[in-house]
Amino acid sequence: MIRQSLAASVVLTLAVSTPALAQGKSQLHKKNNGSAATPPSRTALVAPSAGAVSSGGATPLAWLDDASVLDPGGVSFAISALRWSGSGISEVNVPVVDLALGLTRRVQLSASVPHVVGSADPYGAAGGLGTLYFSSKIGVLDRKASSVKVAVSPTLEVLSPAAVDTLAAGDHRMQLGLPVSAEIDRGPVRLYGGMGYFTRGAWFTGAGGSYAVNAKVSTFGSFSRAWRRSDVPGVPIGDRDRKEISGGASYALTKAVHVFGSTGRTIATLEENGAGATIAGGVSFFVMSTRK
Repeated sequence: MIRQSLAASVVLTLAVSTPALAQGKSQLHKKNNGSAATPPSRTALVAPSAGAVSSGGATPLAWLDDASVLDPGGVSFAISALRWSGSGISEVNVPVVDLALGLTRRVQLSASVPHVVGSADPYGAAGGLGTLYFSSKIGVLDRKASSVKVAVSPTLEVLSPAAVDTLAAGDHRMQLGLPVSAEIDRGPVRLYGGMGYFTRGAWFTGAGGSYAVNAKVSTFGSFSRAWRRSDVPGVPIGDRDRKEISGGASYALTKAVHVFGSTGRTIATLEENGAGATIAGGVSFFVMSTRK
């Protein structure tokens, strides 16, 4: 039943949110005062999320994940809220829903679905669904002796309606990505990193880690970068790069229920790429498989 519900949700979301092709539109919106500030929902570069939950922790971006895979039948679910602010404008995402389901010992399915609260400002946040991610994580290496793991995560990205405005004529809203992630566990310390490519010409990379302070408290942090190659035709120089550093903590209310919060800020990023600060928080639930 859980698998059927997840599949139905993905199909329904795609059906109501995906137009045929993006039309070529202005790549840069400016306010009357000349500011080029752009909220994350209006950029095709990777935007911040409240925390994509996988197998026991939260990571700051949907595509920056660890390399762990849920046990078969295991489920993780998180619901959260996020607020971004920069250059006098802001954007609120609520709710942000993240779901992961373990299929086999080496395969899990994941979905990240944010809802953006609209703004009356024509240059502010565009209400409705944000950029969606649907992926399958495949564990390709799990060396228990050295605690090293590697995974690949073929991903379907569905850009938000506002982000479609930044695409060149003929570019499609639905894009494919191939993130590759690695993880090293050393007792209370987990280090992970990832990199990959999306078919619209966007690249990304990032690294992070977490530390279990005690049985209930964990902290995490990361640095990430998303960019488009400089030779992409028709892409202004300001639309090519976004860097962000973020951190946060989680607290286990029970073994299966965690609350978490995070904050982040872009660095060396132009206003039109969503430069600003982010604060987020939410609750996650973990249901472990009862299979033997």
